[in-house]
Amino acid sequence: MRKATSLTLEAGVLDYVQRTRRGRSRSQRVNELLQRAIESERREALAQEARGFFSRLSRADRAETRAFRTAAARALARD
Repeated sequence: MRKATSLTLEAGVLDYVQRTRRGRSRSQRVNELLQRAIESERREALAQEARGFFSRLSRADRAETRAFRTAAARALARD
């Protein structure tokens, strides 16, 4: 669903949209750029969450993870 709204954009942003729209309307190009920005922010938030999660792992947890990876690699090499 699309909804008409009024936004104020910087002149440089409008120039960029105009130069890169390639046959699409300005609205379509702005929507495309906004969707990319939203996805980028989601990925950044997920990466930050992952960094926070993995930073809390203890040395014992890391050692167990390494041992599991080593054992899994050996098991796969045998098969």
